[in-house]
Amino acid sequence: MIPGEIRTRSAPLDLNDDRERLSLVVVNAGDRPIQIGSHLHFPDANPALRFDREACRGFRLDVPAGTSVRLEPGVSRTVELVAFGGRRYVPGLQIRDLSKEPKTGERVPRPVVPFGTPGVDVPEPERASGTAMRVGEVDAHDGDPAEVVPTEAPPGDQDATEDTEEQQP
Repeated sequence: MIPGEIRTRSAPLDLNDDRERLSLVVVNAGDRPIQIGSHLHFPDANPALRFDREACRGFRLDVPAGTSVRLEPGVSRTVELVAFGGRRYVPGLQIRDLSKEPKTGERVPRPVVPFGTPGVDVPEPERASGTAMRVGEVDAHDGDPAEVVPTEAPPGDQDATEDTEEQQP
């Protein structure tokens, strides 16, 4: 034996083979990618994710410890979940009234339908609007395409020379 060596059976290891499993369609309705870690209580995941949070209470991702799943904006993905052991109660990241949490065994899963099914409403992702940017063009005099010259100032901006003019008494 070599120091630090890990010996396993020659047969493949089945992770979580004795746990209840659940497949769930998740849509990232946000405008940024979202990554979910292996042991996060799935209903506590980012609010921009659209899925049946009640159906997966007491579940986490069915992936090896230390790994994660990345969900791109506007994309639906089927994820595999596995039940936590014990009471399946995980306080998680969300602050909520613990007296209103369902007791073990009171979870009633709802049917999960694939993305795009008629009658399933998935709201459009919220996009940033009204970004304060100057409209610009490339300065043709020096030929440097990286330099942008403002051609129009946003409302409220004033020319610097107007502010520095001295007023005569």
